[in-house]
Amino acid sequence: MKGVKGRFLNKLKFVPTINTLKQGLAIRRSSLKCQTLPIYTDEDHGCNDIAELVVDSIGVSGRVKELKDEEPELGFNLGDEENFTPPIESKDRLPGKDNPEVAVQEMEKDSQESPFLKGYEEKCPPGGEDSVIFYTTSLRGIRKTFEDCRTIRFLLQSFKVTFYERDVSLHMEFRDELWSLLSGRVIPPRLFIKGRYIGGADEVVGLHEQGKLKKLLEGIPRNLSDCSCNGCGNIRFVLCSNCSGSCKVFRDGDDDDDELHIRCPECNENGLVKCPICS
Repeated sequence: MKGVKGRFLNKLKFVPTINTLKQGLAIRRSSLKCQTLPIYTDEDHGCNDIAELVVDSIGVSGRVKELKDEEPELGFNLGDEENFTPPIESKDRLPGKDNPEVAVQEMEKDSQESPFLKGYEEKCPPGGEDSVIFYTTSLRGIRKTFEDCRTIRFLLQSFKVTFYERDVSLHMEFRDELWSLLSGRVIPPRLFIKGRYIGGADEVVGLHEQGKLKKLLEGIPRNLSDCSCNGCGNIRFVLCSNCSGSCKVFRDGDDDDDELHIRCPECNENGLVKCPICS
């Protein structure tokens, strides 16, 4: 019995008391706190970083708001493409050569003009800026003049180009027009190409023999039709239908039996009017 009792007492010595248990629990709690402290510290640092980011984002958004508030001072919104209005162009145009648009048009016109024409005197008949004007006569009173006119007409027809024939014997305005252009009482034929005076029969025939007349006619519209005008037969004039070529029209006078005649206002001095088909 003594041996059993002694062993039991020895075992009781190793059983922990309540005080020792409390001390152990306190140690464990303190160790756990020490282990979790770094975790809380890292989380605190993370929270600080997030706070800094939030503060920065708030500062950026505030700056954007300030820029938007400043946009009305500029007069337009940078992000609003639909309401964007382009700058108003000035309506003031520079006259003549000072205007860039006119200068460009003149340069294009010079580039389109044949270089061979630049050596000829610039004398442009009415409506002859981009065409061929041929002053002629249909009278046979002077044989050489009539033959020269027919020669130039034949050359122009052989090149199949469009030209405008102005007969000075049928219309006095054509004669006055030619005299004012050349400053004298010249006789036909006279040829003008794109506002440049080429010359008479001798000059035109000489250019054709040298092969230069074809180069001068470059850029002129082609006329491939060989048929004549149905209205005038290429004479360019027809008889006046108002006075039947008499240049006179009658009207009633003061008395019933009296008749007065006046000058026809529609025809020229020869009782002719321009052909309505080809002129």
